[in-house]
Amino acid sequence: MEAGATMMDSGSSRPAVAAPRYSLPPCRFMNEDVLFCVDVDVESKMEMKLSGPKGRPFTRLDAVRQAILLFVHSKLSINSDHRFAFSVLGQSVSWLRKEFSNDVDSARAALHSLTAADSPYGIADLTQLFRIAAHEGKKSRAQGRHLRVILIYCRSSLRPQHQWPVSQKLFTFDVIYLHDKPGPENCPQRVYDALVDALEHVSEYEGYILESGHGLSRVLFRHISVLLSHPQQRCVQDDLDIPKSLTRKSPLPTEASQSEESVPVSSQ
Repeated sequence: MEAGATMMDSGSSRPAVAAPRYSLPPCRFMNEDVLFCVDVDVESKMEMKLSGPKGRPFTRLDAVRQAILLFVHSKLSINSDHRFAFSVLGQSVSWLRKEFSNDVDSARAALHSLTAADSPYGIADLTQLFRIAAHEGKKSRAQGRHLRVILIYCRSSLRPQHQWPVSQKLFTFDVIYLHDKPGPENCPQRVYDALVDALEHVSEYEGYILESGHGLSRVLFRHISVLLSHPQQRCVQDDLDIPKSLTRKSPLPTEASQSEESVPVSSQ
């Protein structure tokens, strides 16, 4: 029977209409311009649980440098046309390297120039970050590209603030939040909630927020690997079931061991 023809419903004189054909329109995934924004407050000097080479203290900022380089190398191995730029968050946001580039050596040089403050900034205003991102997002879109901002935030008690219209969504916003354990002097839950509010205000596609208070580099590397996912291909974060748990499982008993266990021991 040709497509579009009708079939007679059994027991009825009315023709049954054929189900419409399902079609998936082609969609082009845009190359990404990724703008990293690294928090350089004094809390980025906090030491991780594992030390570096020769017992040297390994700070959050050291781990962030390594994690971003891991991201850059991995992203370029997927598609060499992705590009990266870098900024820092003090009281406000300023450029570290403004030009978007896929040059790994340039990215490495920018990351090595990162330095942390010696005292707390006392305020974290994301307005300038969103202003920069909106401007760069328009430029990226004009080139058929998509802008993504990845904020790595390190303050355990200071909630970020911003003044930005909800209607403007010109980029995707991801956040990695590294913090201390909750205590009398900090409340990372309130900071986390503020970061979620900021994400929901500005992100065009599904933005992810990932946090850790463990002080372990491997957790940060795992989070940055999750962010390799392209915003146009993502599920909502609530449905995300990666990374899978790697807990050790006991081996299943073999048939032989099961039969031995079922044989009663006779008394001598």
